[in-house]
Amino acid sequence: MALHCQECGFVNPEGANYCQKCGALVTLEGEPEGGGEPTTATYRIGETGDFIPVDIDEITDDGAALVIRAGGGRAGESFAVRGEQMTIGRRPDSAVFLDDITVSRDHALLVKRGNEWYLDDCGSLNGTYVNRQRIDSQLLADGDELQVGKYKLTFRTT
Repeated sequence: MALHCQECGFVNPEGANYCQKCGALVTLEGEPEGGGEPTTATYRIGETGDFIPVDIDEITDDGAALVIRAGGGRAGESFAVRGEQMTIGRRPDSAVFLDDITVSRDHALLVKRGNEWYLDDCGSLNGTYVNRQRIDSQLLADGDELQVGKYKLTFRTT
């Protein structure tokens, strides 16, 4: 059964959690948004390049996490958010390394201010977006959608 995106109308394959065209959450008709259990596998990359499955709940027990939803064939890759700040960009030593020309070398910065996380744009050419709105600095909440270049990520705290 194909799923129609409620945002853009694109027809997505059965089992899709997010629209392949616009990245919006796809739900069955009549089902409340977020009503089903997500089926996307979450992983991190090991030192040898192997995919290591992770339970997102285990990561968020110790704090926040970023999960790539779309872009670069890396959907499901997760990054534990630790410390006081994390760099996001095309620079190889970035905490969240996104290797694509749509991403600036120093694209964005996750910064902890008090007990809350903010996403700051670092003057990137293509901009940084939270929930489809271009931002300079934005307080993040659980489930917010971040867009950095062609990558769409979800900020998770629970």
